[in-house]
Amino acid sequence: MQTLVLFDIDGTLVDCGPQVRVLFQTAMVEAFGTCGGLERVDFAGKTDPGIALEALAAAGLSREAVEAGLPVMKSSYLARLAEALDHKGMRLLPGVAEVLTRLERRSDVVLALLTGNWEPGARTKLSPFGLNPYFPFGAFGCDGIDRAELPPVALERALRFTGRRFRPEETLIVGDSLNDIACAHAHDIPVLAVATGRTPAAALAAAGADWVVPDLLAAGGAVALFAD
Repeated sequence: MQTLVLFDIDGTLVDCGPQVRVLFQTAMVEAFGTCGGLERVDFAGKTDPGIALEALAAAGLSREAVEAGLPVMKSSYLARLAEALDHKGMRLLPGVAEVLTRLERRSDVVLALLTGNWEPGARTKLSPFGLNPYFPFGAFGCDGIDRAELPPVALERALRFTGRRFRPEETLIVGDSLNDIACAHAHDIPVLAVATGRTPAAALAAAGADWVVPDLLAAGGAVALFAD
C-alpha cells in the first residue's frame, strides 16, 4: 500500500525567521495602503490570502475589497520574497534532509506539499536547501483561503500525478501548528505534529494530533513509515 505524505513548510521543513513577515507587510501596504492588524495575526498554519483577509478586516476593509486587491499584493510579495529572502536568516529544521531522503527512496511513499504559501513563495523558501525536487506537486495558498480547503486539492493532484486515488487513511499530513491538525481532522486524515514551530508539543497533543514528536529526527520512533 502506498502512502501520500503531505508536508507543511514553515516550522516543519524550514524556518525563515522574522523576515517573511516584514516582506508580507510591505507588500500589503503597497497594495492596500495599510497592513491593518497584521502585527496581531499569527501566521502559523494559515494561508497567505487568509492572513491578508484577517489582518485587513481589522482595518475595516471588506472581503470583496481585499479579494480585489490580492492579485497586486500577491505579485508584490512574491517578487520581494524572491529578491530579498536572506538565506543566511533561514535554517533547515532538524531531521528534514534525513527523513526526505529516506522517504524518497521508498516505492510505497509519494511526497507532496500541503502549505498555506502561494506556490511560488513555497518554492522560493525551499530552494536554498534544494528541497523542491522532493515535492513534484502539492496544494497551496493559491488553491484556497481556508487551509481545510487544501487536502481535496492535494488528493486530486495525487490522482493526476500517480494515477491512484488515495483514501484519507492512506494519507498523512505532517505539520507544526494547530491549523495543520484541524485541517487533517476535517478530512479524517492522520496527522504527525512536530514541535519545531511556535506551538508547544503539549498543545499539539491536546489538539488531537495522532503523533507528536520534538522534531523530524524523532519521527521514526513514532511512525513506522519514517523509520530506517
